[in-house]
Amino acid sequence: MSTEEIKKRLHESIENIDDHELLNTVNEILSRKYDSSEIPKLTPQQKKRIEESEQQICNGEYYTDEQADRIIDKWLEE
Repeated sequence: MSTEEIKKRLHESIENIDDHELLNTVNEILSRKYDSSEIPKLTPQQKKRIEESEQQICNGEYYTDEQADRIIDKWLEE
């Protein structure tokens, strides 16, 4: 499907959607894509958690993708 066809289909779909929540979600997604100049504001707690996480990575305290997948699979089996 070409870019123009996708745009046309999206326009038609949006015109026919009456679900406010869905439209709001689509709007938020598009706003983030084209308003990326806004730098997210982090709380002091979020900044602290990021610093802690970076330190854990430096200390080798992390899971590989494979390890994380196994842990998730185990949780899902419970």
